[in-house]
Amino acid sequence: MNEHPSSDHRASMRYDVVIVGSGMGGSMAAYALVEAGLSVLMIERGPPVLRGPQNWAPAASLELSPYYTMEGHYVVRGDDPGREGTFQCVGGASVFYGGVAYRMREADFGECPEIAAQADARWPYGYGAIEPYYGWAERILGVAGRQGHDPTEPWRSEAYPRRTPDVQGPARLIWNTATELGLRPSYLPLAIDFGQSGEEESACRRCGTCDGYACAVSAKRDPSTAVLPSLVRQGLALVSNTVVVRLLRRGGLIEGVVAVDRATGRRRIFRGDRYVLAAGALGSPHLILSSGLEASSPARDWVGQCLMRHCNKIVFGLFPHRLEGSRAFHKQVGILDFYGGNEGEPKLGCIQSIHPPPTGLVREIAPSFLGGVAEPLADRCTGLLVIAEDEPRRENGVSLSRSSTDRYGLPRAIVTHRYTWRDVHARRSLAQVATAILKNAGARFTHGIRLTTFSHAVGTLRMGPDPRTSPLHPTSRFRGIDNLWVTDGSFMPRSGGVNPSLTIAADALKAGQHIAENERRGTHRSRAQRLRTLPVLMGIDR
Repeated sequence: MNEHPSSDHRASMRYDVVIVGSGMGGSMAAYALVEAGLSVLMIERGPPVLRGPQNWAPAASLELSPYYTMEGHYVVRGDDPGREGTFQCVGGASVFYGGVAYRMREADFGECPEIAAQADARWPYGYGAIEPYYGWAERILGVAGRQGHDPTEPWRSEAYPRRTPDVQGPARLIWNTATELGLRPSYLPLAIDFGQSGEEESACRRCGTCDGYACAVSAKRDPSTAVLPSLVRQGLALVSNTVVVRLLRRGGLIEGVVAVDRATGRRRIFRGDRYVLAAGALGSPHLILSSGLEASSPARDWVGQCLMRHCNKIVFGLFPHRLEGSRAFHKQVGILDFYGGNEGEPKLGCIQSIHPPPTGLVREIAPSFLGGVAEPLADRCTGLLVIAEDEPRRENGVSLSRSSTDRYGLPRAIVTHRYTWRDVHARRSLAQVATAILKNAGARFTHGIRLTTFSHAVGTLRMGPDPRTSPLHPTSRFRGIDNLWVTDGSFMPRSGGVNPSLTIAADALKAGQHIAENERRGTHRSRAQRLRTLPVLMGIDR
């Protein structure tokens, strides 16, 4: 993507909106703003991810890629202590997601005391308020799906933009076995361009490197392929490899963001009339706290709290023979019979079919004596991912270290997370169902792997109806600051039991539209005045 003019020039301009972060939340907010004709600057900490055959290499996987890093700015405490990584690239975490684009269920927006009572977690609006934005996000991402199979499917005002292909290979085995067990499997909604018989150059090749890989042919519709290129052509200014270290506040307004060039260490200030923070559920509270903005919030004691990350596990099944169509596209089947949340049912979550790790990656990370059996084992393997909704708890969250800083001068963030007994029980219950499906399908051996990444992290700057306990207004505006909005996963008061990316996208479009309408109604300077040259300030440290 073209990033001219230079960062120096952009630091001398004033924009209608400055966005921090280019993931699903930042990109979709930008989409609504650019479409409304506003001047928008987007600042991204990481570099662009190049696309091509190199994305199929084992070293391109999430676990090994340079885009998944810590850089020393987070320390994790709790269930999985250590240094879990974050995604730092243009497009954010969704570059490496599996493309699943579920809407949250209608009941997810209602009351659920068994999960939310301890932290008073409440959505400030119902499903009907976000439904049109779900449809808008699906159109932008070209989501492929089918209606009529999912027993928990929420109502929709428009059909899926595209149709998913028929289930095939191991996915068909999972579908048939689940049906025989009395379950109601359904098609996963996928933000993937399947094309017509794979004829289009950018159509999915069914290669099996969706989860954990950037798509080599750009068929997976993530922000860096489906959103940002067209926005840049329309005038979006994108600055990458640049770390925002502080938001500058004057009274009840943000007046600029201080950013550091990762290559040169040079500091600049970027200015706008409005600001959107979309640095992720870890990065956004980190910046809010580092900038002292919690002092402006009536919910200051809740800033950074109630971190959720789903309680996930993958159950793999090893079969005694090569699976028919083992190299086919596996990620097609969803099982939501145990989603719950209605009429007193316990709330668990969902089960999704998933590819085994690509053989090249297995050979890369397995002990040398196992490398030779990686390929035949992969042909005999398929998996099921279980996603359990986790409780929002105040003791889980992001706080600041008082004693150390990272290379950019930011206080290190301390990330604390522990699952509750209820979370673990929900995951265990879903994993038992997944195991039963695989064994009834013929697997001789099953093995479960708990997921410890923060790829589904949400909740740390939640919205809600009560200003005393919810840092964000229902419009996603940060309470206490009149020109600051948050549009990443940190806005979610509850995690739901499905992948969060489409909900983040929908609310970001909703927030972006609100900002644009606010801009049109407001009494602001002319465009020429907004883009006037400002002094370029260096060496800021306040």
